[in-house]
Amino acid sequence: MEGLDRFNDISEVVEADRAHVWHHLSQHKQYETGVDPRVIVEGKGMKVWDAKGKEHLDAVSGGVWTVNVGYGRESIANAVRDQLIKMNYFAGAAGSIPGSIFAQRLIEKMPGMARVYYSNSGSEANEKVYKMVRQIAHKHHGGKKWKILYRDRDYHGTTIGTLATSGQDQRAMQYGPYPEGFVRVPHCLEYRKQWDVENYGERAAEAIEEVILREGPDTVGCLVLEPVTAGGGVIVPPKGYWEKVQEICRKYDILLHIDEVVCGLGRTGTWFGYQHYGIQPDFVTMAKGVASGYAAISCTVTTEKVFALFKDDPTDTMSYFRDISTFGGCTAGPAAALENMAIIEREGLLENTIKMGDYCLQSLHGLMEKHKVIGDVRGKGLFLGAELVADRVTKEAADEKKVMAVVADCMAQGVIIGATNRSLPGLNNTLCLSPALIATKDDIDHIIDAMDGALGRVFA
Repeated sequence: MEGLDRFNDISEVVEADRAHVWHHLSQHKQYETGVDPRVIVEGKGMKVWDAKGKEHLDAVSGGVWTVNVGYGRESIANAVRDQLIKMNYFAGAAGSIPGSIFAQRLIEKMPGMARVYYSNSGSEANEKVYKMVRQIAHKHHGGKKWKILYRDRDYHGTTIGTLATSGQDQRAMQYGPYPEGFVRVPHCLEYRKQWDVENYGERAAEAIEEVILREGPDTVGCLVLEPVTAGGGVIVPPKGYWEKVQEICRKYDILLHIDEVVCGLGRTGTWFGYQHYGIQPDFVTMAKGVASGYAAISCTVTTEKVFALFKDDPTDTMSYFRDISTFGGCTAGPAAALENMAIIEREGLLENTIKMGDYCLQSLHGLMEKHKVIGDVRGKGLFLGAELVADRVTKEAADEKKVMAVVADCMAQGVIIGATNRSLPGLNNTLCLSPALIATKDDIDHIIDAMDGALGRVFA
């Protein structure tokens, strides 16, 4: 592996990690009994190398749908370096050259949207929306329309506020009690449909209206949804769903918040996932793919109509949005985001995402014909899932340990895939693929071959 020789002794790095790093989503007891923590030391294109020198094809873009344009992009690193030397930071109460230019370029990709609020994580971007909605309720609705609806299986972040809108129960367990005013609506996964009707998409949307009527339309201010549910099972909304959702929001004067933290910046083959469905949101949030992980950045984007609600009375010292994000003032984020966007355009990665996404979905259908444990495959662009079941007729979920054994088997083969079962035990054992937008047919074939072998061994 190129570059590994720059480390004097990689074992020192592993031991420092074992002794001092608290990893995300990890049970650390294993590292006391002979298991080494995984340390990734280098990446190029779609490949990464660990501390032992083993090469892996990364089919989940950094583990959490982030590295959209692949590893080792010198042009992004150079853009960040040049910007940091010139001006690295100033609080977001002032502007910056990359912040201003990226906001303009971003809005050009989002007809109907107008303003960009910078912060540094998807959780924070979503939290900003919740605060905006609550402030609008106080300022313009006499304290009413303060409730925020969220969908079963969706996920919006790791802060206490965003966990209050977690449609994945296990993620939120043991972190409550949560603040009031966050209300769940049913999911729209037709494979596990709650209503036996012909037009399931419309019926799933009507279920949202039923919740609105139950709570009282004058109490509901916002509905937050992922365009394609990510960690809850890679759920592509059925036909008719989004059109009905938009109609319901307008009917009851409810602000529509689309969480594009995963789907944004090309993951589904359009700049944003919601753009597949012809809807016009009031808020759009994004993070992961905005700079492909080369710098921390998130954006809360609003319409001019929403923005105007915070400047209608300049004599009122409580009327503006009284919020700050310290690292929303870093210039590295928008500098990286500008070059990230340029790469997507220059290399035709939206078109490649559609083409390779179709090929990958077709390949997953081929796996489904071969392996009865696959109950359903679904996806949009290079964002795909294969749900594993013990029985296709009853749709009983596959054993979670076996699902994770498939992931481990692929890892042993040098292919990194994901699984969404951990947050919805017993209900959603879905293998997840989200390779970088640069993926080729050879990459897809490599991934599918690894899954084929793993499924055959684990479920023999």
